[in-house]
Amino acid sequence: MQKETASDLVAFLAVAREQSFTRAAAQLGVSQSPLSQTMRGLEARLGVRLLMRTTRRVSPTEAGERLLRIVAPRFGDVDAELAAVTALREKPVGAIRLTSTENAAASILWPALARFLPNYPDIKVEIVIDYGLTDIVAERFDAGVRPGETVASGMIAVRIAPDMRMAVVGSPSYLAKQEPPQTPQELTTHSCINLRLPTHGGLYAWEFEKTGREMKVRVDGQLVFGNASLILTAARAGFGLAYLTEEQVQGDIEAGRLVRVLADWCPPFSGYHLYYPSRRQPTQAFSLLVDALRYRLPAGGVDKP
Repeated sequence: MQKETASDLVAFLAVAREQSFTRAAAQLGVSQSPLSQTMRGLEARLGVRLLMRTTRRVSPTEAGERLLRIVAPRFGDVDAELAAVTALREKPVGAIRLTSTENAAASILWPALARFLPNYPDIKVEIVIDYGLTDIVAERFDAGVRPGETVASGMIAVRIAPDMRMAVVGSPSYLAKQEPPQTPQELTTHSCINLRLPTHGGLYAWEFEKTGREMKVRVDGQLVFGNASLILTAARAGFGLAYLTEEQVQGDIEAGRLVRVLADWCPPFSGYHLYYPSRRQPTQAFSLLVDALRYRLPAGGVDKP
């Protein structure tokens, strides 16, 4: 590969991911005009249009999407190998990008990072909040955090948290006005606070299981939020029922600010796992972080949700 082509492909990846010449130019440390000329030159050499340009955004064409799918993972591998070579230095160094849900980032990643990072000042960590099943290779993440059963095949999965349970909760003031639901179907008569999944744009369906019977309920209400903290705030204020993890609401339940319902319909499920490609050679910095995050059973070996 010619040096010019490799440089142009790096520029193309930045524009295609950012869908903006302005943001891509800032990321690459160049001005917008030369970057636009670079893209036109690459398209001219390949004889195909890679980008659709409008006044509001830039998006890959069909050919551009194909090139993005093919090239992005390979450049990711090169970056990972270069990082691995750099990590052979005596002092661990490197940047680690993680994708995670909001709850996992706050309850699992941050406590571990607060203990880990002071010991390794040359390691940098970026966490991107995302509720979808991100393609971590294509998006150039080092790893993702999701519940165990949603980890894609072909990935190494490291358990970083105990089993979990969901909880349906409402404030005492709300439940004083509405008869508490006895079955998930009765949620359709209640005001419920919805979570919109930022990646896919849809509303999250509440999931239940009892004696082997699984059920998803599409609930409705006045409020829809994109993060759990606002859902919790609204539930405390009496705006309806919320569907959150036990860990998120336990303190409010114990303090009497929230009351739990449908507990027998919310069984434990596999806790959070860190997942990453099996074929990628981990850097020293990444290996140290994985070990710091790894879940270890409490004394007695009992894993309680």
